[in-house]
Amino acid sequence: MLESKRLILRAFNENDTSNVHEMLLRPESTLFNPSSYSEDIAETQKLIDIWKSETESGQNQKKFTFLIETTIHHTFVGIIGIDLIKLHYKNAETWYKLSPDTWGKGYATEALERIIQFGFEDLKLHRIEAGCAIDNIASYKVMEKCGMIREAHRRKLLPLQSGWSDNYEYAILEEDYFSK
Repeated sequence: MLESKRLILRAFNENDTSNVHEMLLRPESTLFNPSSYSEDIAETQKLIDIWKSETESGQNQKKFTFLIETTIHHTFVGIIGIDLIKLHYKNAETWYKLSPDTWGKGYATEALERIIQFGFEDLKLHRIEAGCAIDNIASYKVMEKCGMIREAHRRKLLPLQSGWSDNYEYAILEEDYFSK
């Protein structure tokens, strides 16, 4: 479990499935997501079970996926993860998805800041990457607020429901993080 001022990033439990399922099916939350999700809640439970097993894999753990909730009322906010992608280079990729009901409150920035802290201070990473569709202005502004730097604009990389989308790629290095 990770904590910040207003948020808890924790492991999933049996009561989380309906909140995650509802968020994944909201059209506004999947607008910039290349993944599609089943309307069958059992499929969402399978996805959560995968995240749980990856996060509980022990010493050789490569993926960390957390449910985000508020510290005071334990209100569901969303999900966030960090995946070790190039172990030899100490690189990871982070991602997040927040419930539209919680947008505009600074929760994405706070959760991403906490994941970046976890990556550099606990996992001892050198580099953390993230990306988003170029029209996902809110997402790339969150990355920029967290000190991530845009490094690339890749053409027609993401297969969205609206068609192929260009992608912005961001990264933050350990020296960027520790020099703040």
